Amino acid sequence: MTSLFEEYERATRRSTRPNVPTAKSELVSTGFVKLDEDVMPIFYQQKINFDPLDPVTHVCACNNHFVMGMSSNILLRIDLDHPEAPDEIELPKSLDDSIYGMFLDPTGRHLIVSMNSAENFYLSRSSKKVRILGKLKGHKVSAVGWNVHSVTDSLTGQILIGTSKGLILETELSSGEESRLFAVSPDQYVKQLFNLAKDKPYPVTGLQCEKMPSTSLTEYRYFVLATLPGRLYQFVGGVSISAEAPIFQSIFAEYEDTPGRFLELPGSLGYSELCLFHPKFRSPPTSFAWMTGAGIYHGKIDVSGTVREGVVLDARLVQYPRDEDESRDNPVSMVLTEFHVAILFPDRLKAICTLSGELVFCDVFRESSRFGPMRGMCRDPIKEVIWVFTSKAVYKYKVVREARDVWKMYLERNEFGLAKTFAADNPANLDKVLTKEAEHLFLAGKFLESAEAYAKTRASFEEVTLKFVSLEKKDALRYFLLLKLDNMKSQDKTQIAMLVAWLSELWLNEIGRLKERGEEMSAKYEELQENFRKFLHTPRVKECASENRSMIYDLIASHGDIEDMIFFAVLIQDYERVILHHIQHENYRSALEVLSKQYNRELFYKFSPILMQNNPEETVNAWIKQKDQLDPKRLIPALVQYDHNKYAAQTNEALRYLEFCTRKLNIKDEAIHNYLLCLYAKFKPDHLMPYLRLQGQEPDQVCYDLKYALRLCSECDHKEACIHIYATMGLYDEAVDLALQVDIDLAKQNANRPDENEELRKKLWLKIARHVVEHEKNVKKAMEFLHDCSLLKIEDILPFFPDFVTIDHFKDAICTSLQEYSQHIEQLKEEMDEATESAKEIRSEIQRLRNRFSFVHNHDKCSSCGYPLMIRAFYLFPCSHRFHTDCLIAEVRARNLSIYL
Repeated sequence: MTSLFEEYERATRRSTRPNVPTAKSELVSTGFVKLDEDVMPIFYQQKINFDPLDPVTHVCACNNHFVMGMSSNILLRIDLDHPEAPDEIELPKSLDDSIYGMFLDPTGRHLIVSMNSAENFYLSRSSKKVRILGKLKGHKVSAVGWNVHSVTDSLTGQILIGTSKGLILETELSSGEESRLFAVSPDQYVKQLFNLAKDKPYPVTGLQCEKMPSTSLTEYRYFVLATLPGRLYQFVGGVSISAEAPIFQSIFAEYEDTPGRFLELPGSLGYSELCLFHPKFRSPPTSFAWMTGAGIYHGKIDVSGTVREGVVLDARLVQYPRDEDESRDNPVSMVLTEFHVAILFPDRLKAICTLSGELVFCDVFRESSRFGPMRGMCRDPIKEVIWVFTSKAVYKYKVVREARDVWKMYLERNEFGLAKTFAADNPANLDKVLTKEAEHLFLAGKFLESAEAYAKTRASFEEVTLKFVSLEKKDALRYFLLLKLDNMKSQDKTQIAMLVAWLSELWLNEIGRLKERGEEMSAKYEELQENFRKFLHTPRVKECASENRSMIYDLIASHGDIEDMIFFAVLIQDYERVILHHIQHENYRSALEVLSKQYNRELFYKFSPILMQNNPEETVNAWIKQKDQLDPKRLIPALVQYDHNKYAAQTNEALRYLEFCTRKLNIKDEAIHNYLLCLYAKFKPDHLMPYLRLQGQEPDQVCYDLKYALRLCSECDHKEACIHIYATMGLYDEAVDLALQVDIDLAKQNANRPDENEELRKKLWLKIARHVVEHEKNVKKAMEFLHDCSLLKIEDILPFFPDFVTIDHFKDAICTSLQEYSQHIEQLKEEMDEATESAKEIRSEIQRLRNRFSFVHNHDKCSSCGYPLMIRAFYLFPCSHRFHTDCLIAEVRARNLSIYL
């Protein structure tokens, strides 16, 4: 067998020649030019460059592991990820023995080889030597049901074995090393579970074991499909989680004592083949196919448990496709893909679509005369590659986008959901599906569903809308337009505006019709109006309507729908229109509510005058709620009032707001204070003086205009206020003159105000005294002024008294004045004596200082620099410190600088 290996190596080397690319992940092929996948056939053939020395009898491939059995009982095992290192494995020979069947598990880890002599061998992926399955001796294995959920690198898990006599066995294989002393069989146990051919022995041609979804926490659910040449059996049952081998016995035990339940088809070939399709590895199967003498029996697999007495659903029989001039050869083998069944004949490969039952592919082998007829076919369920072989050649079929036309088949069957799923990757195909679905729904009277489908298509907008316009009810048209609006891009402003206008018109028409019928209180009317308002409230519609507000206003106005017009105006924040509407209808409270909720302060200034006239209290309340957000000065036009008798309430509210501004907001604006003072002066005089006193009498700190206030108070004859203002202005003469007309005490208060000008104070007091003497003729009261003002003397007020006044009235005052003069003279004498003594002491001190001296020695040094003192000019201080003149100056300057810094 060395020659075979060398032949394989030569074939590998030949594939590396120029213009023939190599593939590291697969058997070396003859090379191909990459084509567009939509142009390539669904099953794309490649012939493998391999010329075996011995005829090939069996081939199996799983998980990119390829095993080939030859008539010389040699196994060639190739890891397609590393094809450069194949394994050549020899089976134990006997004279007339040959391979009966080869079975590779889906993971590619475990291989069972059954011989015609009923000897069976096991080969693990990690081993290069087969081991005898002793417990299976005497059984020719014709089918294996692998348990993919339990398989590991060293164990197959519990698997089912079908034999050539119709028996179903359970076993478990282990790849553990053999003992040096004893030969340990890989099959740990073998147990017969069921006999499918009790009446007549038939081989088990197909055996599949799959786990089903289960909600039970104590058992697993399994189903088993088994086939004889003309029969299909289904077994469904539970396996306890804690069950010991054989675990599948409980499934078959339920069918042991019952009459055989199976599907039998006529026309047996003497053999058959069963295939399942799994969307993903270890996922439940979704479909099956069974090759029989009558044809291909295929259908769906339902593992939900809803199918009675099995898992097969919607199965049907498809006859083998044959041309009139085609030979009537029986099929050799079959594989199942997601949507196709590939059937191998001795001279060709055909593929039938499982959806339509039509022939979609046929590949005739032109080299059958050279390489011989086709002997078998297998499919790698994980890599999804199909392998076909003759005794002298191997072919590989790559499945290329087999779902490319599936959408058409689902579309012809009106299965639009599946059609959309398989057309999703091609917008043009998806549009065809959606268009046909929309037409189908429209003809069926499902107009809303049809509108939804049409909105997703690229069908002519005009044609579609004409269809829905012709309907009596416009719900479908409205729904279609809404969906088209949602699909519009932001930059399509014209189209969006058109759709918004059309939709608004549709809603307004419907609402108008209900109004005409008097159904404003009906649930339908409320629902329509609510939907219309929701539509206007959507962001895209709101933006468009805001930009084209005049169009929407005109539409709503043409229908006379005041409620929706107000709603729309509020929605786009056109509060001016809303407020104006309420004012025109004299609904001032509603106008104030809208005004208070919006944030445009200009509207306050615009509408406050009329609102103040008609609802002053709530208007002022609204202003006060705004606090410092409003400019009170701009509200003065609303506060100005000329007819106090007609609008007395308004005046009070104006005062309330102005007091709020000055007291709470601490507004200093002169106009505000002037108007507040004006209202006090005209309507609330009792509040005038408290206000003026609160403002104080510092001219620079009062907030009102003093001249305006003086003129206003003069016009209103508020003399006390005028006196206060005169005093604030510093016009004390005028203040005292006016105070003398009101109250002497008030005049006294104002006469004392110029603290820093005694001459003026004296003048003012003299003016008061003169007034008392001349106008009130009250000499006693005038004499009291001498006690109230220390600046006045008796001699100052004597000229004011008339000649007939006797001295008795002011004798006490004269005596007091003389006594004060006497005391003053004595005080001056004491001060003169103290000054004389001070002068004498100063002269004595000067004389003493003139005779003061000190000694300077030649070794004395400067207290600053330390050099001899007498080398240059110096200063000698009484404290014995000595400094050169320049050193002293430097010290003084340095100290002054540090103090400054």
